[in-house]
Amino acid sequence: MKVIFAGFSKCGTKTIAQALRDLGYNVYDFMENYEFLGDKWMKIFQEGGTKEDFYEMYKDVDAVTDMPCFYFWKQILEAFPDAKIVFAQRGSEDEWWRSFQGQMDAGDNLFMQLMRWLSPTSAKMHKFGYVMFRTVFGFNYDYGLIRKSKVNEMLCRHTYNSHNAYVLNSAPKDQLLFLDFKEGWAPLCKFLDVPIPDKPFPHRNKKGSINQELLDTHPLFKRIQIETVASGSLVVCFTAYTVYKYFTWPSDSPSIYSYLTASAGEGITKLGLFE
Repeated sequence: MKVIFAGFSKCGTKTIAQALRDLGYNVYDFMENYEFLGDKWMKIFQEGGTKEDFYEMYKDVDAVTDMPCFYFWKQILEAFPDAKIVFAQRGSEDEWWRSFQGQMDAGDNLFMQLMRWLSPTSAKMHKFGYVMFRTVFGFNYDYGLIRKSKVNEMLCRHTYNSHNAYVLNSAPKDQLLFLDFKEGWAPLCKFLDVPIPDKPFPHRNKKGSINQELLDTHPLFKRIQIETVASGSLVVCFTAYTVYKYFTWPSDSPSIYSYLTASAGEGITKLGLFE
């Protein structure tokens, strides 16, 4: 572990992740932490962890960014005391909140919520996000389906400010870089003692675009979309079949509910769903 980005979510986490990758670092951003260390993080969220846990998790990783790592920056530093800390924050609390709220809104649409219900892969990832969100912010995120999800703005702002103050007051000064992304490569490369690459400094996740980018390119989200379409098709077919049977069911036959329940159970068994 060489670099810990301790900046809060929506403070350039995707930009710094790309910058560090451009510099040759093996970076664990949110998706890598979920995919490769999700079970270990769930244990930490629910039971706590040790210095040895964090060492085993990140001994072969060069850098970490975004949730949940920024929140546990000090625990990771204790496991890797020679790591350098990069920190960034928004120009103001209101600016951060607008960006954070925009990111939440970008994922708060009917299709994204349907994926949570229709894809087992998405349901598992949402459970991880739900527990992580509660750990970081101290409240349960109220997901909506046909209504707007609810977020406790007061606690979000409080957590953001408390985290920033904690980093700036507690991080070793000789290991900390307060980064201004407008300055480009120079301060980051000087701090890390690496050459400046011959490419523009990146700017990722503009206006919450990471959600669509993941849907378009990430294998896990491709799988989620396939599961959503497949499950949605089954629901539509079963609903249509139920309506058809309802209007054509003989009045002197056994209950249509019993018949449909048995048929659905048999179909699920044959398809091997939810095993």
